[in-house]
Amino acid sequence: MTSKINASHILVKTETEALALLTYLKNGKSFEELARERSLCPSGKKGGCLGWFGRGQMVKEFENASFSGKKGEIVGPIKTQFGWHIIKIVDSQ
Repeated sequence: MTSKINASHILVKTETEALALLTYLKNGKSFEELARERSLCPSGKKGGCLGWFGRGQMVKEFENASFSGKKGEIVGPIKTQFGWHIIKIVDSQ
């Protein structure tokens, strides 16, 4: 069972914005570039990089989505109390 995830994310205010980001990603836009341009989270400056985290460190919806994904996968949009997230699973242990 996965105990740690290395992930990046893009945080936006609306589901519509999150769905638009998925379209950009499917059309070849760089996740890191979109994070720097669009993310409301301070991690956006680092291309959305959150680094490694374990269970119990993120809000439940974000954690569930992150731990359900596979390395290299884009997960979302996921709604939390902070807004809408697109999550990129960088690695897992």
